[in-house]
Amino acid sequence: MRSCYTEAKLERYTYFRELMKEQSVSSFLDSLTGLISRQYIFNFIHSLIDNRVPFTMALLDLDNFKFINDTYGHKVGDGVLEGVAADMMRYCDDIGIVGRIGGDEFLLVNLRDLQYDQIKSFYLQMYANFNVMRKNIDVGTCSPFITGTLGSATFPYNADNFDDLFALVDKTLYRGKIKGRNCYIIYVKEKHQNIEIQELKGHGLYVTFHDLAKKFDSSGDIHDKLLAMFEIMKEDLRISEFYYIDANYNLKSIHSDEIIACVPDIENIMTHDLYNSNSLAEFKQLSPLLYKALVEREIETIMVTRVEISHRFFGYLMCAEPRTLRIWQEDEFAVLFFISRLVAGYLYGEGQTL
Repeated sequence: MRSCYTEAKLERYTYFRELMKEQSVSSFLDSLTGLISRQYIFNFIHSLIDNRVPFTMALLDLDNFKFINDTYGHKVGDGVLEGVAADMMRYCDDIGIVGRIGGDEFLLVNLRDLQYDQIKSFYLQMYANFNVMRKNIDVGTCSPFITGTLGSATFPYNADNFDDLFALVDKTLYRGKIKGRNCYIIYVKEKHQNIEIQELKGHGLYVTFHDLAKKFDSSGDIHDKLLAMFEIMKEDLRISEFYYIDANYNLKSIHSDEIIACVPDIENIMTHDLYNSNSLAEFKQLSPLLYKALVEREIETIMVTRVEISHRFFGYLMCAEPRTLRIWQEDEFAVLFFISRLVAGYLYGEGQTL
């Protein structure tokens, strides 16, 4: 049975206590998730502002939710929303209220944590230890892995009215999406006050490609170039690990010349120039050597591209993430493919190898 807000949970808040004198609890709950519905969570926030009650507001947007609906069906999608709602309600119990404002967007009102360190600790735990985000949601037929992007700001310290507060939250949420999703961004005036949404939109693939090319051209040998580009990938796309596989199929980290394993069976999964997997189990039988090497390093998801130009093969580049942490996106495919072309062109021109 789904979780939902009850009269006992809501009566501690003046706005809902007064509302329940005239309406039943069910009239202001979202019918799918049991959270507070859009109209009433916004009204609750307005009541806090009118009464000058400090609070921290966060907007959480699930990552790749369309992918879940398209892959598993809307019934599974609904189950995911119910599961996330139940986790958020449990995690936020006694400190605030959670509402669903539409689709896969949730609004969180935290009445306890108002200082940066407190807020950061709250979100850190929310994203850690399979608490709310970065976890599998069991919906019976499958268990999709769920991540989300969150933007946050505090009344009245960051803004003293609803419109300005919501604009800051929206801005930080968008900033989190640009940084690669699967993260939380807390509004800090010194960092974010001059950032506009249009500027954030401009910091898309073009800017990432430009920065990558600039770093590539200004760095030394091929290993320096890979390290320099990894710093941009880590910042813009939240890539955790970057590996390469040379033409002799030796798997190495860009941080070390040490051979991790020899993995010629990678050819069994590279039927196209780019391959991605959200679970190593998908190629356990096809590429057991690669599978074993990655499992030993506690890697769960990978994205691989072939480094090749003018029919000359140099190897592969591979982004990798720890267990159950990533669903790869088209922007990330484009970035890795762009890097592979830079690398292939350089190696071809210089007569070098990976």
